[in-house]
Amino acid sequence: MTSTILAEATAIDPVTAAVHAAFESPLPESVVDWIAGTVQDARPGDFGESPAESLSAFFSPVLLDAPTLTAAAHGTAVKPPPAAKIRALCDALVPYLGVRAAAANDDEEDDEAITFGGVTRGPGGPRRLAGGPVHMNALEATTQSFMPGVNADITHAGNRKVTSRVDAAKLEKAELKLKAKMAKRDTDIEVSFKTIDRPKGPQPISDAQIKDILAARGKSNDIHLSNFDISVPGLRILTGANLSLVYGRRYGLVGVNGVGKSTTLRGIANRDIPGMEKFKHVSIGYVEQDLQTDDTPCLECVVKADIYRAYLLRQENELNGLLSAAADGTPLPPGETSASIEAKLKQVYQKLDDIEASTAEARAGTILSGLGFSREMQKQPFNSFSGGWRMRVALARSLFTRPDLLLLDEPTNHLDIPAVVWLSKYLSNWPSTLVVVSHDREFLDVVATDIMHQHNERIDVYRGNFSDFERTSDERRKQAQREYDAQMQHRQHLQAFVDRWRYNAKRASQAQARMKILEKLPELEVPTEDIQVTFQFPDPEKLSPPILQLDSVSFGYSPDKPKIFTDVSLDIQMTSRVALVGPNGAGKTTALNLLTGALEPTSGRVFRNGRLRFAYFAQHHVDTLEDLSLTPVQFLGKHFPGYPDEEYRRQLGCFGISGRVGLQAMGTLSGGQKSRVVFASLALQRAAVLILDEPTNHLDYMSVDSLAEAVRNFKGGVLIVSHDQRFIDMCCNEIWVCADGRLRKFEGDTIAQYRETLDIPE
Repeated sequence: MTSTILAEATAIDPVTAAVHAAFESPLPESVVDWIAGTVQDARPGDFGESPAESLSAFFSPVLLDAPTLTAAAHGTAVKPPPAAKIRALCDALVPYLGVRAAAANDDEEDDEAITFGGVTRGPGGPRRLAGGPVHMNALEATTQSFMPGVNADITHAGNRKVTSRVDAAKLEKAELKLKAKMAKRDTDIEVSFKTIDRPKGPQPISDAQIKDILAARGKSNDIHLSNFDISVPGLRILTGANLSLVYGRRYGLVGVNGVGKSTTLRGIANRDIPGMEKFKHVSIGYVEQDLQTDDTPCLECVVKADIYRAYLLRQENELNGLLSAAADGTPLPPGETSASIEAKLKQVYQKLDDIEASTAEARAGTILSGLGFSREMQKQPFNSFSGGWRMRVALARSLFTRPDLLLLDEPTNHLDIPAVVWLSKYLSNWPSTLVVVSHDREFLDVVATDIMHQHNERIDVYRGNFSDFERTSDERRKQAQREYDAQMQHRQHLQAFVDRWRYNAKRASQAQARMKILEKLPELEVPTEDIQVTFQFPDPEKLSPPILQLDSVSFGYSPDKPKIFTDVSLDIQMTSRVALVGPNGAGKTTALNLLTGALEPTSGRVFRNGRLRFAYFAQHHVDTLEDLSLTPVQFLGKHFPGYPDEEYRRQLGCFGISGRVGLQAMGTLSGGQKSRVVFASLALQRAAVLILDEPTNHLDYMSVDSLAEAVRNFKGGVLIVSHDQRFIDMCCNEIWVCADGRLRKFEGDTIAQYRETLDIPE
């Protein structure tokens, strides 16, 4: 039979003959037609510089499933051809690439190609790549992927006509519906995924929108979103999720690094989530990533952030101008009278009173003072501040505007302990809705009234603060496990009865009844819990003291400015666990740079053991990653050559970078995942002293605990600068205070005792 089909195929065309010759039994004609059409309709460059290799990669997934295809077509199963035979077949097909496309007429060549999801389809040509790999998520919107063993509509864009099983009328209706939906969103299909991934806040709004929002005051500001998805290229963040934000509640959003917390926040801020269009009257505050820098004084920069106040002040000036002009005899606009203008002016004054416009500068000054800005700093130009201080200004702007929904992503990262304490007290009295992403347990215990736990592509909500969440989540997980185990046991019992008696005439009816019970049992998900990653730093070489010392060190950046330090002495031993605390700008990072040799003291001496190796985790550690286009494995291979990739992946796995995450470009990783890559590189240095500058920034709450445990178990010395009070208590036994040009040991034992000595603004 095979020889007969082969003879018939040879009479048809050599491509079909070659495909049939590669199999011991015939393939379904639809598959043969698809392969032949793909080869003959190809255009120059469709399969790159190595067409045989590209053809092999393109056809192998289908040809290797030949047993399933043949069984479906003829009821018999055969062995699939070996990979070498598939490659030989593709070598034989290369001469026939594009034979039909070359004969196409000029009209076909002039037709416009269509690009969608990274794939270009042209007349008479197969699918071909357009500037990147094929994204299957995008392809699913326009075509049904071919899966062996499944009834599929296999088509190609050539002259060969293959009967389609798709209902053309339904397809056209679906396309029109999708087109209308995309036009309503004023975006295209690919942007629907990428917009959420863009790190931006809400777009500027017009005066008309501001007017609508002010007119909607008094409406419910609760937000309820149901059954929505969030995706970014290559990763699904949420699937079928539900979210309710009740006005006046304060939500803490927690979850492991890389689960998509920041992406979810951006989706809400940009109103990209389906259903957010119903809440246009709800004003949203989101800390901008990039503020426009100019010479505007810091205080004025914060006051200008209240666009509603600015709009009402413009309205006041315009209405007063009309009344003044009317008093001078100038005619009023049509339909306006002095009485109507005075009524509008009264409404404007009422709204200004509602937002406390008269106390704007005082409120802005209080917020800036709480975040660490002195009165002199508040008068300085905004562009004179460094990146960390600019982020504080961005935070102050969001707090000052008092939006209906305030979104904060790791707001404590750029703050010192006094500012964190002030911010937690300030937010604990926040009058509207708040959603904050934070790893700081102490902060969440004070601020949050509810905890949202993002995991497994869903969000679970728990009433209470973070401590309540830890207790409740553990109990909820145990209860879910008990329910799951009980149902599985019940299912097994019912299934055993069915399997035993379903073909017994006397008990067949009972078996049928139990089968119906099995069908009606709800499907329970297997209870899961977040994976706890265990950090570990290798034991260092033992060194004899002294190890690392500052001896009567003074330092200043220039002779005409006050010195940062005067007569500072500090001794780090192999058993040291020192926390360095103090207000921002007091010189904590400067002290670390003096210890590492990045700066030289103005006077005094820095001693480092000749065999000392130290590992330094910088506060802005992303800068140490240099090329973010590298994968974590490539980054370690570049800086620590000589090891196989398996060793780099093992090292990354020790810090929670496992699986495909280790092979992604670092630019696509979350902040916490980038921190883990840096920790993995520190471990490879086998240092005797760890110097960590704000190491908990971006780490999730479980990773913070793992890092504290690793620091406690480390056999070398540790010096830490951190604002995370719980982390300091967990791993440090000494506290040194950097303030007023001095570095001195704190007499107390805990960070709580240090906090009591602080003068926190009200």
